[in-house]
Amino acid sequence: MASRRTTYDFIDLFAGIGGFHLAFNNTKRAKCVFASEWDPAARLSYEKFYGKSDPHLFKDIGTPKSKFNRDITELKTDMDIKGVIPAFNILCGGFPCQPFSQAGKKLGFSDTRGTLFFNVERILSVRSPDVFFLENVRGLLTHGGESSSPGVGRTMEIILDRLFKPAPEGLGYHMPVGFDGRRAGYFVVKASDYGVPQHRPRVFIIGFKDPAAADAFKPPKPVDIGISNPSALAEILGGSKRSKVFFDKNGKKERRVGFTLRCGGKGSGIDDRRNWEHYWVQERPGSEIKPLKINESHGLRLLGFPPDFKFPERVGKTQRMKQLGNSVAVTAVEAWANAIIAALDSGKGR
Repeated sequence: MASRRTTYDFIDLFAGIGGFHLAFNNTKRAKCVFASEWDPAARLSYEKFYGKSDPHLFKDIGTPKSKFNRDITELKTDMDIKGVIPAFNILCGGFPCQPFSQAGKKLGFSDTRGTLFFNVERILSVRSPDVFFLENVRGLLTHGGESSSPGVGRTMEIILDRLFKPAPEGLGYHMPVGFDGRRAGYFVVKASDYGVPQHRPRVFIIGFKDPAAADAFKPPKPVDIGISNPSALAEILGGSKRSKVFFDKNGKKERRVGFTLRCGGKGSGIDDRRNWEHYWVQERPGSEIKPLKINESHGLRLLGFPPDFKFPERVGKTQRMKQLGNSVAVTAVEAWANAIIAALDSGKGR
């Protein structure tokens, strides 16, 4: 077998504030060679944080040479894709979740944002990378009505067919080995099982070009943070290990895993079933249990971003919370990124 390569090149589609980017950077085995994000406020946040670590991405912004792309739908032809997106090994992307989420209208492929999956498919077809790593909300699994595939709705069936069926029906990628030893094209992953005290269930869709890499893939073992580090949520919200977070003001039952950060549903009362931004917090033993509304600092920590991540001053509070609601959980993606890289290392010719 050839010696292990040092790094793998990845692209970061629908980049948001760069959760995928940070996760793969943290592996020390990957380099971002292209990123794309259309939202102007998110672009500001992305460039501020990655401008120093990845300056090559931000040269020639506003020109066809730019590696910080604004809109992949403008890449209309195979030549457009080859001319703008360099060769790479790993495609990452949390394609827009609103068309499939509980918080959205669930229009799926009828929503323009829902059809962005097909732009991802075309990039995969043209560039044929070693692996893709896609993320979306859990609602994607059942969206679109009944299908002929067990456990998924019609929308997910279409996505899986287009990615994994042999040509010409699909791209011919290979499903990795799942937790039970059987092939699995997707996994339901909770952020709270991978290092942060936030529920945040998401669908990870992973496929390998090399069947040997797919065979070698070992999904990272989930560890419930509510058990492994029961004070993690209280430390973030209350400020110390002596703090506690409760389900209600009575303080009879502790909450150890937080709500999923979202974009919609803001303004719901603390006792409303739609609430995700308010908690009952006791800062220290014997002190009053008070309501707390989370802020951007809490949100960043609940997603696994480091202390040095700072939003630009030009990005307002509402936009900051929206960007956090759209982000991936960095620690969860990092765990799976390491597993993907290990599988690529084990594949043929690596």
